[in-house]
Amino acid sequence: MAASGKKDYYDILGVSRNASADEIKKAYRKLTRKYHPDVNQGDAEAGKKFKEINEAHDVLSDPKKKAQYDQFGFVGDAPPPGEGGGFGGFGGFGGMDGETLEDLFGGFFGGRGRGRGAPNSPRRGSDLEMRMAIDLETAYRGATKDVEVPREETCPTCSGSGAEPGSDVQSCQACGGSGRVEQVINTPFGQMRQTGACAKCGGTGKVITKRCAECGGAGRVRKTRKLEVKIPPGVDTGTSLRMGGAGEAGRNGGPSGDLFIVLNVKPDKRFERSGDDLHISVEISVPQAALGTTIHVQTFDGSENLDVPAGTQPGATLRVRGRGMPKLRGGGRGDMHIHVRVTVPKNLSDNAKRLMTELADELKVNVSKAGTKENKESKKENLFDWMKDKFS
Repeated sequence: MAASGKKDYYDILGVSRNASADEIKKAYRKLTRKYHPDVNQGDAEAGKKFKEINEAHDVLSDPKKKAQYDQFGFVGDAPPPGEGGGFGGFGGFGGMDGETLEDLFGGFFGGRGRGRGAPNSPRRGSDLEMRMAIDLETAYRGATKDVEVPREETCPTCSGSGAEPGSDVQSCQACGGSGRVEQVINTPFGQMRQTGACAKCGGTGKVITKRCAECGGAGRVRKTRKLEVKIPPGVDTGTSLRMGGAGEAGRNGGPSGDLFIVLNVKPDKRFERSGDDLHISVEISVPQAALGTTIHVQTFDGSENLDVPAGTQPGATLRVRGRGMPKLRGGGRGDMHIHVRVTVPKNLSDNAKRLMTELADELKVNVSKAGTKENKESKKENLFDWMKDKFS
């Protein structure tokens, strides 16, 4: 088991400490398929787990890193916080020469360690993240939209070498073209070799006599590219769309990073969204609520006829199945929820008042004329107050 504050890479991959390279590879592939960002869009915990899985595989699949991790419990420039910085946990140094010490210390004294690769080795480009706002109808139907992405790309003039085409590129004499130099340091435990990037060539192993005019010798240029983003139906705020290889260019022939588009779905004036369901409010009159009716309800696919049953109460919710948002995973659609509001008329004609009075008599609801002395003194229930109480 790992000590407090230290990651147990074997536990992360779910393999034993005696697992073979093939077993580690199989466990890694299984877990990446399960926790990949494309499968778990918008899931922050899955993204964190995915990074841990890649970190564990990076160490356990590399023999030198794995050997250092198995012996000391960490890989890199320093142990994890709380693991101590003294020499007590390293065991004896008997029989170790400078080369072995360099491997063990892995760059504690300025170098990055051999397990990390040479500075001029292929490196993957950085991932990019952009945010995009879309309306609810776009989230419902899906769409293809253009996005302008500023990113670093390999210089087209020098193909990333940093040298002006046709100019001379020489091997660095200071490091012999390796990009790394060693320095022997005397310690109380013996001699130790410190390895680091060559200062003269910057770790490239090459010396450019004439720098590229377009990139200034950097081998990379800043460009803004217009890319097409395919938005699938059913996306929601926080959904992250991954575009493989659309990030910044890699270095020294390494692959490009990825571009992640994080979506924000704007509120809609007609519908309110709750997960895969949509909600809408409709108004009907007192007679429609009492007797029942058929009304027209707006959806993203046009008008739908909805039967309102007789005796529908104010605040009732009617549901139409399959008229909500498309489900991003699993197929199908959510439901449409119609919230009913019953409106009470404010201004009545004489005939309407007469009919309402007859209705009051039929329903045995006491009615008194507004503004009279009897109304002020009487505790009889007014029809309109009764209607407001029942239908609002």
